[in-house]
Amino acid sequence: MKESLAGFAAIYRWRLHPGMEAQFIEAWTRISELYLYRYGSLGSRLHRGPDDIWYSYAQWPNEASRESAFLVDTLDTEAGELMREAIAETFPEIVLEPIVDLIVPTRRTKTES
Repeated sequence: MKESLAGFAAIYRWRLHPGMEAQFIEAWTRISELYLYRYGSLGSRLHRGPDDIWYSYAQWPNEASRESAFLVDTLDTEAGELMREAIAETFPEIVLEPIVDLIVPTRRTKTES
């Protein structure tokens, strides 16, 4: 069995306002890339479920890294506002303890398929 590489993971969930999906995707991507390239995130994925709820799965080296990154006020205020405008409802995050990591790293997105 392969040992887990990520020390902390979380799932975030939202219901979006109809017609604001593209705005949400753009804003989520901008913010997630900043966490990835500047603040130590190990990456994240965005999904839309059959229940019309949007899910984001994010990995961090540890909880302290994530908490430190979340304290940054000037991450991308415009993207944060665009994201908030698109969200109709936010559900509580789900914190996960990775046990086994079998995800294959990829940079391919749905639009590149």
